[in-house]
Amino acid sequence: MRAGMIGAGSIGGVVARALRDGSVPGATLSGVVDPAGAADLPLVSLDELLSTSDLVVEAAGQRALAEVGPQVLAAGRDLLVVSVGALADDALLDKLLCAGPGELHLSTGAIGGLDLLRAAARMAPLSRVTIETTKLAANLVQAWMSDEEAARLRTTAEPVELMRGPAREVTAAFPKSANVAASVALAVGDWDVVEAAVIADPAAELTSHVITADGPAGSYRFEIRNRPSPRTPTSSEVVPHAVLAAIAALAEPRVVFR
Repeated sequence: MRAGMIGAGSIGGVVARALRDGSVPGATLSGVVDPAGAADLPLVSLDELLSTSDLVVEAAGQRALAEVGPQVLAAGRDLLVVSVGALADDALLDKLLCAGPGELHLSTGAIGGLDLLRAAARMAPLSRVTIETTKLAANLVQAWMSDEEAARLRTTAEPVELMRGPAREVTAAFPKSANVAASVALAVGDWDVVEAAVIADPAAELTSHVITADGPAGSYRFEIRNRPSPRTPTSSEVVPHAVLAAIAALAEPRVVFR
């Protein structure tokens, strides 16, 4: 499988170098599209990437997915999405689903349990789903916050719940920190049943995601505690390795849980 990258930052750069170095059996790096440039990686144009790739991995953010995702799929290339939060926009999701013949794949990113939630929701609609994300307070400052709100986050000595509400709203408010809420909503197939919360904690050395769900199939609770990326603390260090695992499964689908 020839895999191309869109984006070579803290996620895409790790993935691209692993592919370049032959760390993923059955997959090779076809090229990288990255406006910032990466001297040690083979930079190409989008047209070149589409002409030489079987799979394109989006790791450049929600805007990039909206801009180039449909083009990738329309060119007959499969697309692996990292910026899952962008799919809170139903119009974009519909556009991607209709853009084939390429196939759309979503990375699990920083969380797990999505397969079980999907199975439980298929048996019968879930009655309640919540995801609470806790991150280091200073890493949750957003451009829409007032100077006073931002200063409070940088100096708080206690945990602060910044937002709680429908997953779609929380994902939009925290686009770099709440992709996980979108992943949960897409897994259960119902944005309206999922409540999300973002909590800022000045003592949070690890990023925490606590997912709970109830329904006719049973009751579930998953707690994930990840180390933040040293380069981009708004993301977890494990995320590029989730992407690499997905590429490996697509390249050599031997024994794969789906």
